[in-house]
Amino acid sequence: MAEKLKIGSLEPQRLPSVTDLVYEHLYNQVVGLELPPGAKLSEVEVARQLGVSRQPVRDAFYRLSQQGFLLIRPQRATLVTHISEEAVMQAHFIRTALEMATVQAAADAISVDDGKALDHLLEEQKQALAAGDKLRFHELDDNFHKLISEISGHGYAWSLIRDHKAHMDRVRYLSLSFGAQAAIDEHAFIVSAIKAGNGTAAVEAMRDHLSRIGTIVERIHLSHPAFFEMDEK
Repeated sequence: MAEKLKIGSLEPQRLPSVTDLVYEHLYNQVVGLELPPGAKLSEVEVARQLGVSRQPVRDAFYRLSQQGFLLIRPQRATLVTHISEEAVMQAHFIRTALEMATVQAAADAISVDDGKALDHLLEEQKQALAAGDKLRFHELDDNFHKLISEISGHGYAWSLIRDHKAHMDRVRYLSLSFGAQAAIDEHAFIVSAIKAGNGTAAVEAMRDHLSRIGTIVERIHLSHPAFFEMDEK
């Protein structure tokens, strides 16, 4: 008699916790500059406005502080940090090194379904741009780069990038008013190179795409000097 195959059971899908929801809400407000650099926050007031207890707010504050978005000062108001040019360029260095490696690997590993998923993300970005939805565009931009890491077989690389790019996130969001279409065009070129299995072209396209951050920072510093740390040029 054939032995019955044991396939286990389905793992229940994890639902976002209250802390997750508070974190995402505050993250979007900081990146979207509804909470601008220098803004003061208190656990009590945020908890009251969101209708939650103080503990998930405290946990969300901690996560945001670890990413560089908040400065927690005991017995004083928590502050939204100013953008650090040095931190932006440090994140750029880490991100470029990792993404040049993942895009090369993605070009070697790409499947037909992977190509369709990248094309779908590009189309969603175009729709977000047409709708003027900057936060959605920003989210899709992250999803695009995350998907490349996953296709490469090194999804953990995106986790490392995500944890070090807080200051870059706000700069990227501000750049969408003048650079969103260029970002889509560059993404399309990256996708074409990956789908063609041309790792060299994909790496060069990714390097060019990420290298725009220096020019972007200079432009935004001129238009929004109050958003940056005072000791920056």
